[in-house]
Amino acid sequence: MTKGRRWLLVLPVLAAASLGLLSYAMRGQTVTIEEFASMHRSPRIRPDYADTVIPPNIAPLNFCVEEPGTRYYVKISSARGEAIEVASAEPQIVIPLREWKRLLGENRGRQLRFDVYVGGPDGSWRRFETITNTIAHEDIDAYLVYRLMNVLYNYYTKMKMCQRNLESHDESLILDNMSFGGGCMNCHTFFDNRTEKMIIQVRSGPGGYGSGMILIQDGVVSKVDTRTRFNAGLAAFASWHPSGRALAFSTNKTRQFFHSARTEVREGIDLRSDLALYVLDSHAVTSTAGISDPDRLETWPAWSPDGQHLYFCSAPVLWSEAEETPPQRYGQVKYDLMRIGYDVKTRSWRELETVLSASQTGLSITLPRFSPDGRFLLFCMSDHSVFPCHQPDSDLYLMDLSTGEYSRLACNSDDQSDSWHSWSSNSRWIVFSSKRGDGLFMKAYFSYIDEGGTAHKAFVLPQKDPSYYDSFIRVYHLPELSATPIRLKGEEIARVIRSSPWTRVDMPITSATPRPGS
Repeated sequence: MTKGRRWLLVLPVLAAASLGLLSYAMRGQTVTIEEFASMHRSPRIRPDYADTVIPPNIAPLNFCVEEPGTRYYVKISSARGEAIEVASAEPQIVIPLREWKRLLGENRGRQLRFDVYVGGPDGSWRRFETITNTIAHEDIDAYLVYRLMNVLYNYYTKMKMCQRNLESHDESLILDNMSFGGGCMNCHTFFDNRTEKMIIQVRSGPGGYGSGMILIQDGVVSKVDTRTRFNAGLAAFASWHPSGRALAFSTNKTRQFFHSARTEVREGIDLRSDLALYVLDSHAVTSTAGISDPDRLETWPAWSPDGQHLYFCSAPVLWSEAEETPPQRYGQVKYDLMRIGYDVKTRSWRELETVLSASQTGLSITLPRFSPDGRFLLFCMSDHSVFPCHQPDSDLYLMDLSTGEYSRLACNSDDQSDSWHSWSSNSRWIVFSSKRGDGLFMKAYFSYIDEGGTAHKAFVLPQKDPSYYDSFIRVYHLPELSATPIRLKGEEIARVIRSSPWTRVDMPITSATPRPGS
């Protein structure tokens, strides 16, 4: 160990915590670090905000220093501007927002350094090796929308749709399921990474308000029931056509069951699923045999950014309608990645193609999501199943659409599920839900995707209280990035759910064979 000397002025530091305020007791006093021992390793911090790339507009990465001590001092610096100095009698390091924004804004593309000092009860100090991150040039979309819910088993209970301002630690409630009888909010989908046009699928609770698609366009909320004699099931997973004129959606007969074959005891399965298209201006539903084959399971729709193709996942039906749940061959279900051409002007379907088959990969392909610039396709792969969130081996893969080559991203965890991903509007950032750490509670993680398609180390959604995740026992589900906030009040949406009539669509324009209801 080497010796050094440092002088510092301890400034008042206040930090909001889950049960009160953290404050440094030695306010206004000048503390002298006459000597310090240089530790030849990085400090242990939680969350792990080290050796990664961060957005220049992200909220402060507050953290806990996991090194024994009685006093803590952290200096945060970069090439330009005044450094930030935080001192605390507790291991929680809370970074002032204004100074943080200034430092990151002045240093886009440069390194951000964290120098951590830990003091002991005998007055000694230890200085650890510098933690270094990189500040990206590109911002991340300023808003993240997600469901907060309990860990699901055989039914859901309280559920909230929330919005987080990623440039601060501010979280706002969008919709509480108790405001419409305890129903389910199933999948929010934005048009073009903006909230002016969006949908929320709802399933009514005991209040009997009905179920269907909540359509929001420029502040106007309406209720659409997309069920017809062709697609008797409710709309579920959806994708906006880039024109904004149509919406592809799946109808799924989903069941959940349990086993004891591994640490994750839950399985989700689609016993039957199809795809259809809701055309907004004609208020009609259309489909075709290529996306609603009775011998196949079709789900997870995703439009290519040019609007020429609808991508989706498809697997053969390996059981009969009479077979009990779970079907004996559920572990053999592996989904292919398919696409079908579509012309939104003529409303005509084209040729069905296989993009990537399960026989090629040996894995089940699910959840395709395009980067807005059209260069990459991000998807999950796991041993089997249509629901990667229940598969510990689920990983994120990235396909270069110019070559068709794909690879596993370095931001994946080693042994827990990574899934439910979405892109920022500039195609440089992804957010996804991960069970890393405990294998149970999904948290929102971010990763920078550079121009070459390389994913950088993931970091968790920052919180004002650095120890927030130690006691948080809900999950972040369906994280979606948006460049604009949802401005509607939750009660405005809930009032429409409770009181407005459901609008039925016209009879389907379809060449597909009608399927029985689910």
